[in-house]
Amino acid sequence: MVPTVSRNAVAEVTQHAISVQQVMQAVMKKDVHYGAIPGAGDKPTLLKAGAEVLCMTFRIADSYEVADLSSNGNIRYRVTSIGTHQASGDTLGSGLGECSTDEEKYRWRKAVCDEEFEATPADMRRTKFGRKAGGHYTVKQVRTEPADLANTVLKMACKRAKIAMVLNVTAASDMFSQDLEDLDAELVRHLADDDAAEHMQGVRDAWCKKAEEAKAEDELRGIAKDGAKVFQAARDKDGYAAFAKAVQARGAALKATSAQKSEEAQDARD
Repeated sequence: MVPTVSRNAVAEVTQHAISVQQVMQAVMKKDVHYGAIPGAGDKPTLLKAGAEVLCMTFRIADSYEVADLSSNGNIRYRVTSIGTHQASGDTLGSGLGECSTDEEKYRWRKAVCDEEFEATPADMRRTKFGRKAGGHYTVKQVRTEPADLANTVLKMACKRAKIAMVLNVTAASDMFSQDLEDLDAELVRHLADDDAAEHMQGVRDAWCKKAEEAKAEDELRGIAKDGAKVFQAARDKDGYAAFAKAVQARGAALKATSAQKSEEAQDARD
């Protein structure tokens, strides 16, 4: 038997969703309460300040249960954030968050100088490669001391748990994704680069297709001129090279077709 849902319940859920949207529009500010992370999808990500606004709006009090999972020199915490209604004391929901000094952003730091890098044991140092426009760069890194980061990872685990709890309790997951502001900066750059690369590949494919589908040489010349401007503005040398190759190939094909038609016309006259 399918359970029935009262109109009052539907109206309550609808009004709740409207309330979250109104708070987002009237109170929350982009890059303060929510933000957009490259590669994280279309939904904005809920930041800690935004979670606190929703807690205040819906009168949610948060408390924490901490499990210390540290071992073998690695500091690791798993935190449960419990949301209760400030007036009634009723438990509304919970969320989990975890953080560890074994995470990339906490495990390594940039060496202060070349002398520190060279003085660090080989298994405690590394050269990290990163991408940048037109190539790559390297950074000399050394391992961090986990004990120095114990408080940092505990706070991060609490923050992650609180945001997860707020999303669960307020049913705001359809409007926000989990907070990603603590992503490693290098990973954020990679995501942004991936998005940009995907977009640029789409531009390349579109202009190459235009060249390949040109019906006449005059049309092809116009496409070549307009496409060159696009790739020049984007400073995409590789894209322009591929586009130029497509233009040349299509130009050769059009000339061959034109020559063949001329020969056939000549033969017909003869």
